[in-house]
Amino acid sequence: MLGSGVAHAAPAGYRPPEVPTRIGPVQTDHMAAAQYQKNHSDVAPLGTNNFGCVPSAARPRPVVLAHGTDSSAYSDYSAIAPQLAAAGFCVFALNYGGKPAADSYGTEDVVLSAHQIGAFVDQVLAATGATQVDLVGFSQGATVTRYYVNKLGGAPKVGQWVGLASPSYGGVMYGLVPVVNAVPGGMQAFARVTSVAAVQQAEGSPIMLELNAGGDTVPGPKYVTIGSRVDEMIQPFSNIALRGPGAENITLQDRCAINLTGHFHMVYDAFVQELLLTVLDPTAPAPVCRPVMLGTGIPEVIIAGNS
Repeated sequence: MLGSGVAHAAPAGYRPPEVPTRIGPVQTDHMAAAQYQKNHSDVAPLGTNNFGCVPSAARPRPVVLAHGTDSSAYSDYSAIAPQLAAAGFCVFALNYGGKPAADSYGTEDVVLSAHQIGAFVDQVLAATGATQVDLVGFSQGATVTRYYVNKLGGAPKVGQWVGLASPSYGGVMYGLVPVVNAVPGGMQAFARVTSVAAVQQAEGSPIMLELNAGGDTVPGPKYVTIGSRVDEMIQPFSNIALRGPGAENITLQDRCAINLTGHFHMVYDAFVQELLLTVLDPTAPAPVCRPVMLGTGIPEVIIAGNS
């Protein structure tokens, strides 16, 4: 039972989400986080998954973090989560979309992952006594959380949805998607070398068309996207923005022109981290604009993915 009391039976193949419990240290980039996780299984970001956390009057909604494709809660949120916890939020992070005994997640069917998000939200609400959460999703995390909100009846349980580098209308993945689509059977082959979830998030895929059919937002939650004009995976850049009523679309370079952070560095960028805090708490200090070079974070992601 998910969302507003409407039954949404989990599809065949559903497995409960994994909730990491071994708390790890703060990291500065994806590579450092991946190296630590390689030697520390079941690791969670500092400040997360304390199911005894009691939301305060100033922070009534727990924050639930959803990682990206072929990643984990720790790999994507080892820096952001501790900052949110230090700011007084109850913070929770799951590992979704993994195969049995997986050490990397966000690779399996997006719809199954969205059901896992819903189950985790219910677990957080039951433990904390809160009536709503705020959802923060990075990359695929934005897709699966929005699918839960929009298609599985989760909207009444969500105060605010935030998508970091959200593939709201799908991505072209370094320009590969149009090329692969031009080859008969190309997407099936592409799924074998990437993942089911990666292919499902391609521009024009059945899942993305379904997610946005009838409008890309639903009444209730506030929707915010934070995206970069130089995102490597989501092009055209306009595919990040939501078009529904009331959606706020923040372009990183409109707030800090000298910050050329793209897709992969988004969750480790100091300005984005501070900006996220102001979205969750408008009284927080304004983020400090700092120069960031184009391509920052890409080598670390490549090395982490092949280590």
